Amino acid sequence: MKNLVFFLLVFLSLTSISKSQTQPFLNFETASLISDAAQQKAIEEGWNMVIVILDGGGNLISLRKMDGVQIGSIDVAIAKAKSAVYFKRPTKVFEEAMKNEGGGRIATLPNAIAIEGGLPIFKDGVCIGSIGISGATSAQDGIVAAAGIAILD
Repeated sequence: MKNLVFFLLVFLSLTSISKSQTQPFLNFETASLISDAAQQKAIEEGWNMVIVILDGGGNLISLRKMDGVQIGSIDVAIAKAKSAVYFKRPTKVFEEAMKNEGGGRIATLPNAIAIEGGLPIFKDGVCIGSIGISGATSAQDGIVAAAGIAILD
């Protein structure tokens, strides 16, 4: 009986500790603000884009397909966002590594997309999601992605 009481006390104290520790996350409202900023930049530049926002687990929060963009950009934008959140780094890092290192090692990494336009989103040092952009050149995709997350600064 003493062991059972001890176990219950330990369990309850651990439960209360875990409840008091919350990890930052990306909600729909913030994802919408990021998408709005990215879309505004794309419109200003005259670029038709697909804008994807994923949460910290790589799950889709938002997908916008602007009029006139090629449908192939949907999968590309999702892949860029997935790469950025999985590896917690911009997809441009992989693009540069492919150029500088010949790409052999990078090409073997699952979910590593070596095309600029995917950026992780951090809050309090935690990767809470990502943005993936596709529709124009990779450099233009990167500009729109950066404009999207710039609203968080």
